[in-house]
This record gives sequence, C-alpha cells and structure tokens, in this order.
Amino acid sequence: MANTPTAIRAKGKWSNLSKHACRLYFLLIILQVPLFRVQCRSGMCTTPIQVTSSQLISSDVFPLPVVKALLYPGAVVNGLISNMTVPSWDNLLSVYNLTSIKEASAVTDLQRLEVLAGSYFCVAGSLIGLVKPGRMSMFGTLLVIWGLVKEGILGKPVNTDPTKAVFVYPTMLLALVCAFLSVKYDIKKVVRSTPAQPVAKPLKSSSKSKLK
Repeated sequence: MANTPTAIRAKGKWSNLSKHACRLYFLLIILQVPLFRVQCRSGMCTTPIQVTSSQLISSDVFPLPVVKALLYPGAVVNGLISNMTVPSWDNLLSVYNLTSIKEASAVTDLQRLEVLAGSYFCVAGSLIGLVKPGRMSMFGTLLVIWGLVKEGILGKPVNTDPTKAVFVYPTMLLALVCAFLSVKYDIKKVVRSTPAQPVAKPLKSSSKSKLK
C-alpha cells in the first residue's frame, strides 16, 4: 500500500529536505564560511557577504547599520575562532577594510560582474529561503562559480599577481549541493502534468474474422 506508515514517514522526511538545505545554506552565508578567494573593491573577499557589503556601502543602497548587521555574525564567529575576541560594532568596518571603500576604484568589481551579481543572489536567496525555498540561491551560486571559472581557467580578467589568484575552497561544493537541494520540487504536480499515453487494444472482430 502506498499510504503505509513507513511511506508516510519517508515522504515527510524528504519533503523537509529543502528546508534543511535552506537553513544550512543560510548558515554558510551569514556566518561567512570561506567559499572562494577573489579580488574585490575592499581587497580580497572570501564570502558573498564581503563582496556585496563593499558594493552596498560604496553605492549607499542600504543604510550602514543594515550592512553592518549582515557582517556582524560572521565577524563574531571569525573573531572567536582566530583570537577568541568579539569585534566591536563601531570597529566592524575597519575589520573588513571598508572604512574608505567609497574612494576605492570600481574597476575590480566591474571586471567580475558575475561574481558580484551572483553574490547578491546568494545573500538574498539565503535570507528569502528561510521563508520560502526557491531557486535564487542556486542561480547565484552557479553565477559565482561561472565567474570564478572564467577568471581562473579562461584568464578573464588577466591577473599577473599569484597572491591575488582565484581560489575555490571545498566548502563551495557544500554550498552548491545545498543550493540545489533548497529547490522544492513537487513530484505530484509533475506526475499529474504528464499526459497519459493511450494503450492500443486489439479489435474483438479481428479474431472472429480470422476463424471464418
């Protein structure tokens, strides 16, 4: 029977997979787990939040406290791991080299539009995914990966400094898996939308005509 207790429990377990994936993806983003290393306006960025924060502050899209609220959870975790200290709210911008970000050149970000746009989608998708799982995180992660591949393999833009070379951490694979699993697929809807193929039945009169 399809509605056995075991089948119902299995169905409920897999139905919550996208929610768990969204939560794990949110933690990877908001706690600023290093996913990559790429040049950005503030220097070298290792997380999507660092990439977006430098752009948000320089363009004044959001108030400064909103950007600092995005940076603070990861700054606390990194401070506790590195030297067992909690950074202060007032010195948060200096920790990420964002105090004079408005005077920095925007050429670095313009040369890496895929990474910049993908980071925006990653951060927004991680926040929206807590309310409603969707495809924004997956799209942003793929866009970031394409930008890193384009620079690391295709050499666009050209980088002659080995200390500023693109690097991808193994945690990027975990983020990619979580981004794909965060997409909620409705199996019932797919099955219902599939048209039923007509089955050809032999004519009853054909067997009688052969006997005659």
